[in-house]
Amino acid sequence: MTLLNAPEFDSRREARNRYLLIGSGVLVALLIVTGVGGFLLGHGWFFSNLPAEHRVGSFFSALEAQDYEKAFAIYTNDREWKQHPERHVDYPLKRFTEDWTTASPIGEPIHSHHIDISKTDGTGAFGSGIIVAVRVNGNHKMFMWYERKDGTLTEPAPHELQYD
Repeated sequence: MTLLNAPEFDSRREARNRYLLIGSGVLVALLIVTGVGGFLLGHGWFFSNLPAEHRVGSFFSALEAQDYEKAFAIYTNDREWKQHPERHVDYPLKRFTEDWTTASPIGEPIHSHHIDISKTDGTGAFGSGIIVAVRVNGNHKMFMWYERKDGTLTEPAPHELQYD
């Protein structure tokens, strides 16, 4: 092919290429904003900690509603715990209920909660767990540990987060 018989200019193809380039740039910018935004807002890169925060929020909502069986199921990540109570002989429902009512970590029954922040912690590329900071009854800070491998919750977390 020589310059004398070059293909004719295709304006639709050029427009499509321009739109693909602009769209790709917008997508990359959106990914960067989402990734960094989640980290800066305290919800993990790309908001990856939101499922753990939701689980902790559901747990505290069940405690507020005094539905201790549901809260126990969330805490142990075992919806069918009634079918096999032998798996929970080390920490039965009765002890769990006492721990979250009369011997609650804040010294009083839980009436309200707000998830403040979460941080990935532990070993591995994405950490072995997530520390979720919860403000309970307006002014008490609690730190719950969400274990990634089995979805269970633990209180207290291995360490506390520093935040306002």
